[in-house]
Amino acid sequence: MSDRNILLPVSEIPRQWYNILADIQLNPPLKPDGSPVTPEDLAPVFPMNLIEQEVSTQRWIDIPEPVLDVLRIWRPAPLYRALGLERALGTPARIFVKNEGLSPPGSHKPNTAVPQAYYNKVFGIRRMTTETGAGQWGSALAFACAQFGIECRVYMVRVSFEQKPYRKTMMAMWGGQCVPSPSSETRAGRAALARDPRTPGSLGIAISEAVEAAVTDPSGKTRYSLGSVLNHVMLHQTIIGLEAKKQFASIGLYPDVIVGCAGGGSNFAGLAFPFVLDKINGRELAIHPVEPAACPTLTRAPFVYDHGDTAGYTPLLAMHSLGHDFVPPPIHAGGLRYHGMAPTVSQLVAEGIAEPRAVTQSEAYAAGVLWARTEGTIPAPETANALAQVVKEALQAKEEGRAKVIVATFSGHGLLDLAAYEKYLAGELSDVQMSAEELRKSTEVFQNYPKPQALKSR
Repeated sequence: MSDRNILLPVSEIPRQWYNILADIQLNPPLKPDGSPVTPEDLAPVFPMNLIEQEVSTQRWIDIPEPVLDVLRIWRPAPLYRALGLERALGTPARIFVKNEGLSPPGSHKPNTAVPQAYYNKVFGIRRMTTETGAGQWGSALAFACAQFGIECRVYMVRVSFEQKPYRKTMMAMWGGQCVPSPSSETRAGRAALARDPRTPGSLGIAISEAVEAAVTDPSGKTRYSLGSVLNHVMLHQTIIGLEAKKQFASIGLYPDVIVGCAGGGSNFAGLAFPFVLDKINGRELAIHPVEPAACPTLTRAPFVYDHGDTAGYTPLLAMHSLGHDFVPPPIHAGGLRYHGMAPTVSQLVAEGIAEPRAVTQSEAYAAGVLWARTEGTIPAPETANALAQVVKEALQAKEEGRAKVIVATFSGHGLLDLAAYEKYLAGELSDVQMSAEELRKSTEVFQNYPKPQALKSR
C-alpha cells in the first residue's frame, strides 16, 4: 500500500461521539470542603446542556446536525502515510498521522469549539470567555462563535501573546477579542501581576481570568468554555479516532502504537480514546501521551486532587498535576504549558492503560524539521512533540525488525510558529527540565487536599 492519503467519504463522517466514561471509573470532582460537586454548582460557568454531557456515562452520544454541518467544512480529515519519513529513518514501521491541520483555524481544536458554541447558542448564551496558550484554542473558539453568532473573549497566556502575534489577528478576523494574560481586567489577573509583574503567564492564570469574567457578568448571558481537560471536551474530540478506525479498516490495518501530544489532554484523547476501548477489551497496543520535559505533568507529577486554575475557582479534580501555582518555563509549545492533565487521561495513566513519555524541546524541533524535509508540511511545536516520539518508536521498530503500525495526531500546522523554528535553526533554543527541588515545592500544596482513590476500569 503506497497511497499517502487514506480518505473517508463525507457520508462516512461519524454521527456519534464515544464517551469513555461508560468504560472507566473516575474520582468525582470536589468542592474545597471535600464534598462532591453537583451539576447545579457548575451552572454559573457552563450551560446545563454541556453539564449533562460532562456527567453522562452513556457510551454513544449523537452529534447534532447543525454541528455536523460546520464540521463538514473540513471533515472527514485525511489519514496520511508518512512514506518520506519512513524512508529517511530506514524503518520497517508504517507511520501514519491523522491530519487535523486542515480545519479553518488549522488545528484539532474546532472539533470541540463548534459543538460548545452550538450548545451555548441553544441555551441562550450571547458571550463566551476562554483562555488560550499558543492561540490554537482561542482562534478555534472565535471561529466557532462566528458560526453561531456569539461574542468571544479570549485571555491568551502573555508569553504566547508576544511570541505568536498573528494568533490574535486570526481571532480578530472571526470577531473575537484577545487579551494578554495576566491582565488588569480581573481580580485573578491583578493578583498574578502583583506577585510577579514580569510573569510570562500560564494557562492556570488565564483560566482563572476567563472563569471570573464569565461568572461576574451581571447579564447572566456569559459562560466559560474550556478547550481541554473536561470530559465533554474529550468526548467531542473522539471524532478523530473514530474516523481513523474506519480509515485503517478500509486498508486492512490496525495500529500497534498510538501517539499524541498532551498538554491538557484533548488532542491525545481524540485519537486514543476509541482505541482505548479496544485495549480495555483485550486488544494489545501501546498508547503514549507525549509531553514536554519542561512541563512533566504525566511523567513526574503525582496523581492528586488539584484545581484546574491558579486562583482556585475551579473544582478539585483528580488528575496528575504539578501544582496549580506552577508557572511553566516559556517553551514555544505553548499549548502544552499546563500544570494539570485531563482526569480521564490521568486515570488511564494511573491504571497503566496509557504510558506517558516526555521529550525535550530540541528533540521536538529536530523532529519537526525532519518532518518538514521529508513530508513537506511544517508542524506546530505541539505536534512536533508527538513526532519526536514517533521517530523514537520507528527507530525502535527498526532495531527490532518489526513492521509496526504507528499513528499520531498531526494537531496543527506551524506556519505561525516560524520564529521559533528560526531560533532552533540558529541554535538559540535551549532545553529546560524541571528540577527535583522545583517539583517538590510546586507540589507541597497537595498535602492539605483530599486524596483520590485507586480505581480500576478493567
